[in-house]
Amino acid sequence: MALKFLGIWPNTPDDGSPTIWLEEETGDLIIQSWKADEETLRQAQEAGSVPGHSTDVPEHETVIRLPANMLQFIPRPDSEVNGGNSGT
Repeated sequence: MALKFLGIWPNTPDDGSPTIWLEEETGDLIIQSWKADEETLRQAQEAGSVPGHSTDVPEHETVIRLPANMLQFIPRPDSEVNGGNSGT
């Protein structure tokens, strides 16, 4: 796996700052950020997902909070195309 550094929390004061890397072979984003707190997890469960899909977070996953100013480091395709499963 070859990772390419994309960005870190601007003007970071310490070693525990949100960071983003790109796995060049798969295009996956590797994100270090703050774990979502219990209130955020509860709100995510209330907001729901696609019909019939559990809102429980499996043991092998976690929910992170990505600060808005980190979005600048996420690569975008030349022509924006909606991806993922929005349930619609």
